Amino acid sequence: MIGRREFGILGVSALATTAFGSAVRAADDESQGSEAGHAHDAAMDACAEACSRCQRACDSCATHCASLVKAGKEDHAVTLATCLDCADYCAAASRLTARKGPFAGLICESCAVACDRCAQECEKFPMDKHMAACAEECRKCEKACKSMLPHVAHAAG
Repeated sequence: MIGRREFGILGVSALATTAFGSAVRAADDESQGSEAGHAHDAAMDACAEACSRCQRACDSCATHCASLVKAGKEDHAVTLATCLDCADYCAAASRLTARKGPFAGLICESCAVACDRCAQECEKFPMDKHMAACAEECRKCEKACKSMLPHVAHAAG
């Protein structure tokens, strides 16, 4: 049986949850009500998706590079490390842009640089299809991050 105290706590919790949900919906409605808000959201969502795809490509390429290093191809040690680091940047950028976080611009600036460097390393092996695919995803992510940055500056201003 629920006592008065527990009943009161449940009521306050339900009220707080409802109020929070209403505030979030109001903020979403306000941001989506304008064309600028829609463009901002679309750019952030596209960036989050590109970063997520790139993270997976870099992780896969890192596994590929590790097997090459293990087979004695030491020239892939740099790409292995680059892909691992780039995957971490991309994962963080994907999370922050998906939730439209206040630091999304900061991580995306860094992510664009990481993707450029990772692509440069992978492009050193143009005959390797796995590395070419990773470089392609890195270039797409770099472009998406750079395209998103003006929207973050606009939203902050």
